[in-house]
This record gives sequence, structure tokens and C-alpha cells, in this order.
Amino acid sequence: MSYEQRRFIILVIIVSISGFSQGMLLPLISVIFEGDGVSSTLNGLNATGLYIGTLLISPFIEQPLRKYGYKPIIVFGGALVFVSLFLFPLWKSVLFWFVLRMLIGIGDHALHFSTQTWITSTTPTHKLGRSMSIYGISFGLGFAVGPLFVPLVKISETLPFIVSSALCLVAWSLVFFVKNEKPAALAGDANQKGLTRYKLAVKYGWVAFLPPFVYGFLESSLNALFPVYALRKDFELTFVSIMLAGFSVGAIFMQFPLGMLGDKIGRRKVIISGLSIGGAVFLIGNFVEYSQMLVAAVFFVGGMCVGSMFSLGITYMADLTPKELLPTGNLLCGIFFSLGSLSGPFLGGLYLEFFPNDGFLLLVGSMLVVVALVVIIFGKSKKAVVLSEK
Repeated sequence: MSYEQRRFIILVIIVSISGFSQGMLLPLISVIFEGDGVSSTLNGLNATGLYIGTLLISPFIEQPLRKYGYKPIIVFGGALVFVSLFLFPLWKSVLFWFVLRMLIGIGDHALHFSTQTWITSTTPTHKLGRSMSIYGISFGLGFAVGPLFVPLVKISETLPFIVSSALCLVAWSLVFFVKNEKPAALAGDANQKGLTRYKLAVKYGWVAFLPPFVYGFLESSLNALFPVYALRKDFELTFVSIMLAGFSVGAIFMQFPLGMLGDKIGRRKVIISGLSIGGAVFLIGNFVEYSQMLVAAVFFVGGMCVGSMFSLGITYMADLTPKELLPTGNLLCGIFFSLGSLSGPFLGGLYLEFFPNDGFLLLVGSMLVVVALVVIIFGKSKKAVVLSEK
């Protein structure tokens, strides 16, 4: 096995454990707060802490990455995540847990930004879809397993946090077995101040930021608020965990085929098809909520269609953006993912205040259809001109 292969395996293992902690944390805290009588709006707003942390660190993460390289940023991010998880059982407070979720958001974004940029910067274009689909699968596997640990709260509220923290520590330690590298040097207009780089990256790839946005919306709204909605409809907690895991399993099932398909026919076509079909599935799901089994099937099929949007969006961005702007493009993908993740719990919590027992999946399906229409109208497939050649 070559060093490059070993490095890639270590990166995806780190990402999978990060996915596990996120997949467990969102529904776990929602269930705990719902049991304590916390309102759905406050419950949803608390879930935004993770994504507020992501947004807070975003303006400050690119320059340290370019200066120090990928490995130190991963070390910082991983350490912040497992320490924060370990601190949850120390004090049960809405405000304290909100702060810890912000810190986890900062750590997770540092970790994901570094690993995504490392992979997109070192992988040939014709293999990028395959590599990012494996990356997506690793995160999805962790995210799928996470909700299955929520029932551990019946044994002890502290147990899920301790298990997650220990697993993060083990995965984080693997980063010390890889050599540090730095992204490509800036050239041409991109060498100007950060705001100019953001403008250039948005100019080339703004439409590619929408799939990460919609995936963030889905991930946070389904994992943070659907358990609240489902419990109000008398769904069993264990079955709700299976539904959420089913979404991630569906995403994992199609992650690699969709990544390979994107390499062959273009990411834009795959993104439009996934969003359109996924939106239709969730709209249909709104009318079959009388059956837990049918809703679980909707989550599984919906996950197959739209669970790859984050990795597809990143590869689509890499198609449209010059190589020296890939760190900026990856950063913006993360920012748009966070914006979607922030809007998910907020809009979902607001929706549940007005419609506490009806139509949650209608909100989800409508969001997917709207984004699909935007990509159809404004999407493009042309590769950007390299800035240094302008």
C-alpha cells in the first residue's frame, strides 16, 4: 500500500468518527430536551450552536491552513471535538450545551475543511468523484451509526457522550501517522486579499454551493427536529432512530455509484436528478405518516437521492473553480452547508410551533424542489480558466 493510499484511509477514518459524533449528538440532545419540556423552538435554536461555531471559525481558517498546512488544523479540530464531547455530562444546561455545540462546530469545521481540501487538491479530476464518494461514505457510515446510540440514554444520559468522546480520541490519534502538506500557492488575482478570493470563488462556483446548503438543511432539520415531530405523532423512539439511520444508509448505498456517475456524465446532471426525485419522495412522504414503516422507506429512498449532495457539491465546485482557489471554494462549501444547517433547525422549529403535528416532510420536500429548479436554470458545466493564465 502506497503512502497516498494510507493517508487517504486515515483521513476517511477520522471523518467517519466525526460523522458518528454529529449523527448521535443532534437527535440525542433533542430527545433529552424534549423529555425535559424544552420548547421545540428553543430545542431547534440550541441545535444551531454547531453551525454557528462553523460560521465563526470560517473567516479565520483559510490563512492558517495555507501557512501551517493540513495536519496542524486537523489536530486542532479533532482535539476540540473530543474534549467538548467529554465535557457534556459535567453540567446539564441549555446555555452550557449550546456553547459546547459551538466548540464542536469549530472543531468539526477545521477537521472537515482540512481533509476536504487535502483530498480535492491531491486527487486527479477523473478520480475525484470516486474519492469524494468514499469520503462521503465514511462520514455517512458514522452519521448512520450515531442515532443508533441514542437509546443508550435510557441507561445513562452520560454514556452516549463518553462513548463518542472515546471514539473521537482514538480516530484523532491516527493523524500523527501522516506527513504534513500545504495547498497550492496562490497566483494571479487570487493572491490579493481574502475578500477578492471569496468574490472569485463565488463568481466561478456559486451554483455548486447550493447542494451543500440543502444537505445541511436536511441533516440538521431531520436529525434535530424530526424526532420531536415523530414523538408527537406517537412514533416509537427506537423506530425514529432507525428512520434517521435509514436516511444515512440510503446515502451510503448510493454515494459511490453517484460519485462514479458524476465522473462520467457530469455532476450537474446527477445533482438535478437527485434533488428532483428526492423532493418528490419527501412530498409523497407527507401523506404516508400514518405508517412508521412507510416513513422509514421514505427516509431510505430520500437518502439514496439526496444524501450525496455534500460530496457532489464539492466535486462540482472543483470542476468549476481554479485549483489555487480550491481551499477558498471548500471553505465556502462549508459555509453554505452551515447556513443550510442553521436554517434547518430555525425554520423547522418555527414550523413546528405553528403546525406541531402536520406537514414537516412537506417543508423538506419543498426545499429540495426549489433548489433543483435553481440548479436547472443557473447551473453550468464549463471549467474555469486558471487564474495564473489570465
